[in-house]
Amino acid sequence: MAVIFDKSVPGRHGVSLPACDVPEGLEIPAALLRQSDAALPELSELDVVRHFTELSRRNFGVDTGFYPLGSCTMKYNPKALEAVAALEGFSDLHPFLPQLRHGGMLTQGALQVLYELEKALCEIGGMEAFTLHPMAGAHGELTGMMLIAAYHRHKGNRKTEVLIPDEAHGTNPSSAAIAGYTVRPMPTNTRTGMLDVVALESMLSDNTAAIMLTNPNTLGIFNRDIERVVEIAHARDALVYYDGANLNAILGKFRPGDVGIDVMHINLHKTFATPHGGGGPGAGPVGVRANLEPFLPVSRVVKRADNTFSLDYNRPLSIGYVSPFYGNFSICLRAYAYIVLLGAQGLIEVGENAVLNANYAMHALKDAFELPYDTVCMHEFVLSARRQAERGVHAVDIAKALIDRGFHPPTVYFPLIVKEALMIEPTETESKETLDAFIAAMRAIAEQAEHDPDVLRQAPRTTPVNRPDETRAAKAKDFRFPEKAG
Repeated sequence: MAVIFDKSVPGRHGVSLPACDVPEGLEIPAALLRQSDAALPELSELDVVRHFTELSRRNFGVDTGFYPLGSCTMKYNPKALEAVAALEGFSDLHPFLPQLRHGGMLTQGALQVLYELEKALCEIGGMEAFTLHPMAGAHGELTGMMLIAAYHRHKGNRKTEVLIPDEAHGTNPSSAAIAGYTVRPMPTNTRTGMLDVVALESMLSDNTAAIMLTNPNTLGIFNRDIERVVEIAHARDALVYYDGANLNAILGKFRPGDVGIDVMHINLHKTFATPHGGGGPGAGPVGVRANLEPFLPVSRVVKRADNTFSLDYNRPLSIGYVSPFYGNFSICLRAYAYIVLLGAQGLIEVGENAVLNANYAMHALKDAFELPYDTVCMHEFVLSARRQAERGVHAVDIAKALIDRGFHPPTVYFPLIVKEALMIEPTETESKETLDAFIAAMRAIAEQAEHDPDVLRQAPRTTPVNRPDETRAAKAKDFRFPEKAG
């Protein structure tokens, strides 16, 4: 497909405006004026609409196909939630509106949503308080590590390091480092696929500020030793951070706060069916136990004695602002509607069906691919393409071949502790028929790797772009603007 500049025709335009019939006001200094027209394409309105509509038809998303992207929980987003987010009383609000004006309440509905969502997340996570301010999961992690740092500073602790399992999400060490800590990786037990508790005990010291856990971890395995891990950390006055990115697997079954987790974040855009991908939007609320509540970001939504809501800025120990206003309100609104829509029993069924789907797909594929950890999984599982790699077909080739078969690829080469990793997360919203079609495609690819591997190394064949040299594209960037047509 041609780029829009290639379709440009000199003199063509989409809008004609009459000459200005009022005196011009502010004169722009000549030094700031363009000496030539901007290098923009010249097209009719219809040409522009058709160009971008055609581009949009080439997008892949949860509304167009199966999206088994491990660790991302790309579930279907109910359209009822979009209708709620579009309600005029919410969509037309401006964050600068006063809370109360001449006795009228201008933002009470929005504040109530935030207040009640916080209470719901506290119940789901077993925590005492939440902030809804973080704008993404990684932002939530950073906020959580800032809270941990504030807690230790307040106590006069001089702790310098954070321990993180080697199967953690890549943003965990980044968040800890940005918060000022040295990161030390902890090994995974090669037999169980869980954090090695013996190694943890040997590595933990009085310098340890926190342990960061993902549970279930990125292998899709629930850490049965989590209570012991928390006990070991607390014995040395280290806090335990819980990466809640994989919360979808344990809804209604396990609450991190019940085993003493100190801080956790939740990805609303994963667990509670709000749209994400392509860099946003997102939301990563952070929950804490009572002893960390004073350090939460400002402002906090509070409920007055007369049942109205207001914003509390009187937080002397707060870490301050971590985002503009009150977080990504429209995403919080969608999550609140999702929780209310499903209720407690519905959320439990979400987790149960997500786990069922993952185990169904895992058992159907484990003879065609290597399964490094052959145990009951949670929401996702990790296969290895090591067997196929012996014939020159790698995880990336399998991913590309899936595109030709109408499926979005799973996450590849992560977690790093599994060679040729294929990380698959079906989510609860996919039907058995869809899973069976995906399984059939994966098995066909495994069979083709045995008999015709060269075809897989050339995939995909059905896309506008096939196999670009990704290394060259990253190193030899060409950002030149085309010459103006004509």
